[in-house]
Amino acid sequence: MAILLYRLGRFGARRSGMVIVGWLAVLALAVGGLVTFGGSLATGFSIPGTPTEKVNERLVEAFPELTGATGSVVFTSTEGAFTPAQQARIGEVLAGVGQRDGVAAVIDPFTAAQQRAEQSRRLDAGLAALESAPRPLTAEQEAQLRQMEDATTLSGAASSIRTVSEDRTVAVAAVMFRDGIFNLSPDLQRDIATALDEAEIPGVAVDYSSTIVATAGSPFGIGEVIGLAVALIVLLVLLRALIPALTPLLTSIVGVGVGVVGSMAFSDVVDMTSGTPILGVMLGLAVGIDYSLFILDRHRRQVRDGMPVHESIGVANGTAGTAVVFAGSTVVVALVALAVTGIPFLAVMGAVAAFCVMVAVLVSITLTPALLGLMGTRVLPGRLRATARRQKPPQPMRTGRAVAAAALVVTALTVIAVPVMSLRLGLPDGSSEPPDSPQYRAFAAVAQGFGEGTNGPLLVVAESPTPVAEADQVAAQAEIVTTILRQPNVVAAAPVAVAADGKTFAFQVVPAGGPNSTTTEQLVNDLRALPPLAADMTVGVAGQASGNIDISRKLADALPVYLLVVIGLSLLIMIAVFRSLLVPIVATAGYVLSLGAALGAVTAIYQWGWLADLFGVHRPGPVLSFAPIVIMGILFGLAMDYQIFLVSGMREAFVHGRPARLSVTIGHRRGRVVVTAAAIIMVAVFGGFVFSHLTMIRPLGFGLAAGVLFDAFVVRLVLVPALMHLLGDRAWWLPAWLDRALPNVDIEGSALSRSESLRAVMTPMAPTLMSPPVSAGRP
Repeated sequence: MAILLYRLGRFGARRSGMVIVGWLAVLALAVGGLVTFGGSLATGFSIPGTPTEKVNERLVEAFPELTGATGSVVFTSTEGAFTPAQQARIGEVLAGVGQRDGVAAVIDPFTAAQQRAEQSRRLDAGLAALESAPRPLTAEQEAQLRQMEDATTLSGAASSIRTVSEDRTVAVAAVMFRDGIFNLSPDLQRDIATALDEAEIPGVAVDYSSTIVATAGSPFGIGEVIGLAVALIVLLVLLRALIPALTPLLTSIVGVGVGVVGSMAFSDVVDMTSGTPILGVMLGLAVGIDYSLFILDRHRRQVRDGMPVHESIGVANGTAGTAVVFAGSTVVVALVALAVTGIPFLAVMGAVAAFCVMVAVLVSITLTPALLGLMGTRVLPGRLRATARRQKPPQPMRTGRAVAAAALVVTALTVIAVPVMSLRLGLPDGSSEPPDSPQYRAFAAVAQGFGEGTNGPLLVVAESPTPVAEADQVAAQAEIVTTILRQPNVVAAAPVAVAADGKTFAFQVVPAGGPNSTTTEQLVNDLRALPPLAADMTVGVAGQASGNIDISRKLADALPVYLLVVIGLSLLIMIAVFRSLLVPIVATAGYVLSLGAALGAVTAIYQWGWLADLFGVHRPGPVLSFAPIVIMGILFGLAMDYQIFLVSGMREAFVHGRPARLSVTIGHRRGRVVVTAAAIIMVAVFGGFVFSHLTMIRPLGFGLAAGVLFDAFVVRLVLVPALMHLLGDRAWWLPAWLDRALPNVDIEGSALSRSESLRAVMTPMAPTLMSPPVSAGRP
């Protein structure tokens, strides 16, 4: 591979225009594909096979009219109770929304409240008439009395379900769509949201739920721009020249454009969540900058030591480029492995991110050489050209210092990881949205006017093996509702519908707690555990809150499996790369430490609320359910990147005859500057997403930034050198039979030095490829 990449680098350097135009053409094709074939992105999640999805499948069969998405519109009076004029104007606005194509119905809150009050009055009057009728009652009157008593039970159970608050300052309307949540038209969502934003109702604020908010648009915000600005500053400080500093940024932007835009071109045939392209942008920018920087840094060192420009580009591509290809492969493998979780949206997210990383690798080993070829000797400032670096002879680390460093790092990362023991997973609701968003205002107004549970009602479905006679259906509903109300943390329950075949009954249940509360989760478990009810009916639970609970539980169950897969991959890959047994164990143990610390920090901030104001967490709650598993996969790939770029220098020194402990110092010295710069850039890019406009992206950005911070600066630059020093020669031990069985990965590009055609070029560059021999010094 080293020779192939060498030739590819020289081709790119000599045919710069062709390569640059080629990538621009690919980018144009990706944009054209998005415009022509791109679809919408989903704002919800589902996992086939969960209890909620099984109930939903039954609902589709029994109640096809209830399968469309439902959004809420919240009207809040700022001047006391709603006036008749305000109610009339609200009715006009809702009538206009109901005329949109794709809207099945709109429920006016004031009309619904009046109808319910009228039904209650008629029921009370009829019951009073029967109770005052002469005794004995006829058989028909007895039957009517029983039905009215059951109806009274149902009415009382549903009395807390309101559309207008008791003080008449908050009203909630329902917008019922014809399509499900995953098929909603973004144009329809935007049209309704615009109409509501522009509605002029004096003294009334209008907000709406996330169902009415169109899919997120541009993945870039001010935080991402700041992250790129920090990356540019770091590159300028490291490279001390503007044009070379812009090169990694340009290549990463091209790579992200091709990867993300190309992926979104398939969004019409593959279900993608709104966070999928943003994850691709986040990861594509980070690795794209770093991979290009590794090749650029190697090329600059070689030119500084006198190697001809085109030869240096080829050699840099064959050496650092080989490490880039292999490092990128580890990231791709970790992301594609998300499919083992059996969770479709997560597998798609991993596949898109993996594709973006693949594109970043291809851009780095093709477009970077082309841009370097255009720069020529300008890749270095004039004062640095042909100036050999002067450094003090390397000396091994002191053993006592290595022991102290290893002990301190392990202790510190373990302490930081402690909060992860209380990690609780969930999906974002309106309370986690920005306080100035209509989703948050709607959530808060409903919680204040009607209670937390109104924001996450449950849909309870009771199924009978045999049809229930129409005359017995009200009695069966009353018995089921009474049983439901006996469960803890239930505020209200109301019948919704009965299937035409008389076998399936649907009920709305309002819990006491919000969608992400522990009490709601326990209620879902209690309802599913109920014994058969009237007519041997079994109970199932659906609804958004129930679905979120099932998704979070499924993801939590997948975490250990995925971690084992990742650790197994880590060991296998590192054994093949470094031809050692102990180095992979050190690498994997370091990854586990940095992962634990990253997840501990995420838990402390987003769940416990530590430093909440600093990170914009206005309401701590469960950690995003798929954040740990995504952080786990991405951080694995990035950790292996830094391990390869740093420890490969140690191995290179060792195989060239240096003492094991001195090799650690040589490799550390060679890689620390570029690894530090690359890590700072990655932290800046990921950190830019901590303040993203998408709530679900924020913990991902923070977790990845923290993970890179811990892994690069603490584990790879401190812990790994310390442990490698303590292991000494044993670090590179490998059984002979395994050595013969393993493929020769050659990430150091030693094949280049063996090539007759390149030997004349490589020999004068020995100081670049290997520091001059130095005595071992004190171990």
